[in-house]
Amino acid sequence: MSSVFTPFTLPNGIELPNRLVKAAMEENMAVRGQLPDAALFRLYRQWSRGGVGLIITGNVMVHAEALTGPAGVVLDARAPLEPFREWATAAKSGGARVWMQINHPGRQVRADMPGVAWGPSAIRVDLGRNSKRFAEPVAMSQRQIEETVARFATTARRAHEAGFDGVEIHAAHGYLLSQFLSPLANRRADRWGGSLENRARLLLDVVRAVRAVVPAEFAVAVKLNSADFQRGGFDADDARAVIAMLAPLGVDVVELSGGSYESPAMTGQAGDERTRAREAYFLTLAEDLVRTSAIPLMLTGGVVRRPVAEEVLAGGVELVGMGSALAVDPHLPDRWRHDPAAKVELAPVRIEDKAIASAAGMARVRGQLRRLGAGRPTKPGISPQLALLTDTVRQRAALRRYRSWLRDRPAH
Repeated sequence: MSSVFTPFTLPNGIELPNRLVKAAMEENMAVRGQLPDAALFRLYRQWSRGGVGLIITGNVMVHAEALTGPAGVVLDARAPLEPFREWATAAKSGGARVWMQINHPGRQVRADMPGVAWGPSAIRVDLGRNSKRFAEPVAMSQRQIEETVARFATTARRAHEAGFDGVEIHAAHGYLLSQFLSPLANRRADRWGGSLENRARLLLDVVRAVRAVVPAEFAVAVKLNSADFQRGGFDADDARAVIAMLAPLGVDVVELSGGSYESPAMTGQAGDERTRAREAYFLTLAEDLVRTSAIPLMLTGGVVRRPVAEEVLAGGVELVGMGSALAVDPHLPDRWRHDPAAKVELAPVRIEDKAIASAAGMARVRGQLRRLGAGRPTKPGISPQLALLTDTVRQRAALRRYRSWLRDRPAH
């Protein structure tokens, strides 16, 4: 049986040194120009030297006018490549491989952000009294859909040129491709809506377009919800069918996660009986999906202990993604080699409002990433409320910088 330190060969023939993956976490650490800089390079060098076999970056945006946060990194046709080359070099400096996660937020854009808020349909994110924090989206036109497919392909091609080993197309967590998959967010009556085949069309077109512009040895992965955890939403049967649709398209790995801003299962806030209370949130669903999947699966969500990671592999999943644990201790995989009982402690966020709890949890993680990027030790015991306040102040400054950059960027 495979252990977490057993190498894994991808369908494209490339070998990963082991089964542990630094999963994507949204750093929101871009500098002016929405570019990576020394802080991100320092952070990724730590992860590469910490023992994981693969690093997946925080999401890189394919559309400069559509960001998940004001300090998001953008790689489009006009971005300079040199900072991305430095990023790839830093991420591979310790022996890990690195994939760039590429994403479009769709309607999950803050109301105070400039640019565009697009969705399959003009349906705003529903967070009850917090809904007004998000922009009112417009339904995408045929041309906007086609241009978005082309943007994903451009970002993937340029990631390859910059020295990354692959890309992961983000089709989970309620972002644009996930919105098209969801019968709750997608009420279209054209070829992009209705049946699951129609709702999956955008994702499939993006995968085809990406695969067409990168070489065979360049990995193409997809991040997919195992379920949305919303009544009437995308569910495990839908996930099984979409994985089958992806199988003939040259996809190397499907990473399973779950949830969205409306039901933040990815931060442990879903409260669904199918998610484990503390670790490997989506393992039950993954063990079901692995039985029929022709594509290797990766599972992310809550793993902080080696025995749990080994349990994931024993269930037939090939790769184990870790996020928050590696934000607290980037060298945890190496510690596991010498002490299988090693773990990190990250106290649960005890805030009743799930949306606020999710935001505070992510702010606490981002705070650890900034500390690592500054060459400082992590401080996981910080209050989630204080982390959210600090993050909010930083986001306001980043928003001013992003608005200025977008306004001054020459029309193209």
